[in-house]
Amino acid sequence: MSKQDGGPAFPEGNFEHKTSGMTLRDYFAAKAMQGMIGDFDFNTFAQDPLRVARWSYEAADAMLKARQE
Repeated sequence: MSKQDGGPAFPEGNFEHKTSGMTLRDYFAAKAMQGMIGDFDFNTFAQDPLRVARWSYEAADAMLKARQE
């Protein structure tokens, strides 16, 4: 199953050579993770970083859904 990624977050280039960069989903996930880690006990994060990454993408998916409403 393919997830909606919101398209490119920072598209660059011209009409002939367009590069897409990171997706908006990745950008949202990075921002969610940054906020979570900024207000987080690092020892807990170090024990289960995959859990934090999964939560970040769940938050990003919710943000993409909210944009469509």
